[in-house]
Amino acid sequence: MKMLVVFVILVHVSQHASAVDMYEGDHFLLPCEFPTFELDDPTVAWSRYDLSPSTVHQHQQEGDDLKNQNQLYRDRTSMRTDALETGDLSLNLTKLQLSDSGTYTCSIRSARSEKRLTEVQLQVKEQFPSWAKALLVLLVLLLVTGVLLVHFRQYFMSVYQVEVDSGVESALLPCKTIVHLPKEVKVEWKDNSIFRRMVHVYQNGSDQLLEQHQFYRGRTEMKRNLLKPGDLSLTLKYPTDRDRGTFSCTVYNRKGNILMKKQVELKVKVQQVEVDSGVESVLLPCETTVHLPEDVKVEWTDSSNWKVHVYQKDSDQPEEQHQFYRGRTEMKRNLLKPGDLSLTLKYPTDEDIRTFTCTVYNGEGNILMKKQVELKVKVCQVEVEEGVESVQLPFRTTGDLPEDTRVEWEHEETEFMTVHKYQNGCDQPLLQNQFYRDRTEMKRNLLETGDLSLTLKNPKVRDTGRYGCRVYREEGYWIRWKTLLRGKTVLLQVKG
Repeated sequence: MKMLVVFVILVHVSQHASAVDMYEGDHFLLPCEFPTFELDDPTVAWSRYDLSPSTVHQHQQEGDDLKNQNQLYRDRTSMRTDALETGDLSLNLTKLQLSDSGTYTCSIRSARSEKRLTEVQLQVKEQFPSWAKALLVLLVLLLVTGVLLVHFRQYFMSVYQVEVDSGVESALLPCKTIVHLPKEVKVEWKDNSIFRRMVHVYQNGSDQLLEQHQFYRGRTEMKRNLLKPGDLSLTLKYPTDRDRGTFSCTVYNRKGNILMKKQVELKVKVQQVEVDSGVESVLLPCETTVHLPEDVKVEWTDSSNWKVHVYQKDSDQPEEQHQFYRGRTEMKRNLLKPGDLSLTLKYPTDEDIRTFTCTVYNGEGNILMKKQVELKVKVCQVEVEEGVESVQLPFRTTGDLPEDTRVEWEHEETEFMTVHKYQNGCDQPLLQNQFYRDRTEMKRNLLETGDLSLTLKNPKVRDTGRYGCRVYREEGYWIRWKTLLRGKTVLLQVKG
């Protein structure tokens, strides 16, 4: 692993700039915080305006929206799935490169306004040459040999890596010492999130659960009589991809001085399932050899924390299911006997590119098992020659959609143009862009059949691009909002 030198300057809109020099070899967290709970349908965007396209990462209520992301950052950016709920809009940038140097802007926009929140100036430099590192080590050995033992005793910064598969019962984060620890010692485990959440606290001979962050409540454990053998390792139960990152174990004496510090990097491998757009269904596997009680509850959720499927009391619970998945999921009957809790998702599209979590609870609500599956769906691509009579942009889903469903096809390129709109049981030609007037057609009874395909007549080279179909349902009485029911992207290539 290469060590990169990272210089960071944080520029907040309402504050003076502050500079931080640090070493980062694998990833870096660009901080941004803002209360979003009062905003209507907010979208957070990280941008670099010296690039084209300028989008580094974009996140909405439905999840990440990376269709306009600059290719330099593909598969290297991530945000918390609950960012718009917690207000932690920080961006995690992995595998730092020299080309990542620049100014990153964090913005939030809603239906009524747009605001720039934070600017982060990032400078990435190469590691020191090998000869310089060797010379530095030699000088340190010659000058500070007499104090190495003191340094070794007071401060550990070795970073261990622990990698586990999603679905394991627990992960052990090691932290051991041969140094004698006094009885009045305090042990703190923290994560590396922007809030530095408290994972576990041990003091006065017992755990201090009231100081623990609720995200880790009931999921951590340390050995009893841990001071005697010098083993301060932490057991983290039911780890998921949300737990990945660096954890620090810090030991304090009675006066609050640090006796020891150690870091452990946790990686959680999530099983991946990849299918082509247009398949009728995909299986998200979740199997267990653990004996499950009769009062078990199985809950599938996605990375937006939407409930995908709920099974309890020997039957499905569709009323708890998010409307985006209604009618599209299925689990086996008598699933407890063979221990197969896999989920079948019908008509998957690129809107379903998410991480799905299968959690099993007993009758008291305690977690018995947790496993994750990452679904990847290839974006549908259609290619035709200019001059053909028509081309079809395919979109099949489950039928029996609500009568008040709204279907919108848009051309998602430099500007969003309405290609076709279906609402109130009929087409709305007055609401489509004039470029597509009299050139589009959708099938009859589309809400009953679930065939939302669009026929585009006399396709031209100018029609080439990304088309998105979004299916909404308007809800609310005094305040109206849209609930996403379905969605799909089609890439059209019209050759001249």
